[in-house]
Amino acid sequence: MPQSGLCFLCTGAYRLSKRTTQRVLDDLFGLPMRLGTIPPLEAATTQAVAVPVKEAHAYVQEQATASLDETGWREGGQRAGLWVAVTTWVTVLLVRLSRGGQVARALLGAACDGILVTDRWSASTWYPVRWRQRCWAHLLRDIEAMIDRGERSQAIGEALQTHARQMFYWWHRVRDGTLKRSSFRSSMSPLRREVEQVLEAGCTCGSPKTEGVCREILKVRPALGTFVHLEGVEPTHNAAERAIRPGVLWRKGRFGTHSAQGSRFVEAMMTVVATLKQQHRNPLDYLTAACEAALRDEEAPS
Repeated sequence: MPQSGLCFLCTGAYRLSKRTTQRVLDDLFGLPMRLGTIPPLEAATTQAVAVPVKEAHAYVQEQATASLDETGWREGGQRAGLWVAVTTWVTVLLVRLSRGGQVARALLGAACDGILVTDRWSASTWYPVRWRQRCWAHLLRDIEAMIDRGERSQAIGEALQTHARQMFYWWHRVRDGTLKRSSFRSSMSPLRREVEQVLEAGCTCGSPKTEGVCREILKVRPALGTFVHLEGVEPTHNAAERAIRPGVLWRKGRFGTHSAQGSRFVEAMMTVVATLKQQHRNPLDYLTAACEAALRDEEAPS
């Protein structure tokens, strides 16, 4: 029974309430369990994958490029943050009682010197602009807002939108192999100058919000084209947004976690499942093996 309970918890029960988990185990598996049984199983599951999760964090901190994102969370009624860092093969998540830059530094490691793909959240401003890529998907949302304001702001937004669409068209061709990266770099040089000229014009367009956004973007202008020159860097951090989406849905449905122990369980399970999906591996098979190894007092598989 403990082994079956561990496996079930590992494969998604962390999204359910404890009472719902109790009913599912009883109805589907014929395993009558009391609510007090579930927290110890969660703790045991977290411990079963503790070493692989620690290795995953170390791996992410050594990579040349990572995509970073953060969203709100609740732990024991307190405001917290759910953080994610995505690399090519490994994704790690953290729940902490802070949404500040110190958590990002802890997630990425004190010696982090790679390229970060980020949005405009202030927690990423601690990292040097020259080593960042500003997410163009978020810029497109800013541009849409400019257009919606009308008048001169609309003209600024439409000009930026035209340049952004051209950039993404070229980038998609680079991705599918129909445009050489060297040609892409050459084409992007004049386009980037034109984008900066439009942003500078936007700083005096008469719309306070648009002026403020244009000034803010110009402050990080080197981060707008990092992906142009460095292979392996994406123009958006959509990978991080996709990875953190299950956590957003979990927070909305279950309102976060009740304790630090619950947060450790959630971040460990999300790290394991997200990473295994990246590697096209079966989470159930892996987590079953990890729990069985724990019961035999053996190390979990990587």
